Amino acid sequence: MRLAPGGLLALDDVEAAPPDVVVLDLGLPDIDGIEVVRRLRGAGHSMPVCILSARDEVTDRVGGLEAGADDYLVKPFALEELVARLRALLRRGGPATVGPLIEVEELRIDPARREAWIGDRALVLTRREFDLLAALARHPGRVRSREQLLSTVWGYDFAVDSNVVDVFIGYLRRKLEAGGEPRLIHTVRGVGFMVRS
Repeated sequence: MRLAPGGLLALDDVEAAPPDVVVLDLGLPDIDGIEVVRRLRGAGHSMPVCILSARDEVTDRVGGLEAGADDYLVKPFALEELVARLRALLRRGGPATVGPLIEVEELRIDPARREAWIGDRALVLTRREFDLLAALARHPGRVRSREQLLSTVWGYDFAVDSNVVDVFIGYLRRKLEAGGEPRLIHTVRGVGFMVRS
């Protein structure tokens, strides 16, 4: 475990020796934690990032996830939960299960190359967005519950009170429908989500 007293030093430390996972506070003395996440992702670093923050508004959590964080834990928190979440992130740190090309309507996903297209348009997806889309597309026409998706995509094997799945579904819908394409990911109220035409 390595500690950094500020965001800029943390970025330098990651460049020198990338860690397996980053635990990041938002209230840093030099640059905001959200900016640290953006710079990490902009530099091509894909290690899991878990944000810890007293900022508990939905907009704060969404902002952290949109910046590229993989998880967001609100203070105060139980140390056991943080450890469990970090273990889950590390389990999911590798690439999604590879296999043959996945095709549903105009959607094509290449798990081996971690690339996806809707029609002829390439989709620019984060690691988590790609894994979520692949998890849904592997089972077209079948409803996947939030708990199933949290387990498959985030690696959580414990109860989590979080809307992270809904947030990432929103990101995917915007990207999939950006060219005027019809909705592909549907909500089944009270149950979960499914990919269907």
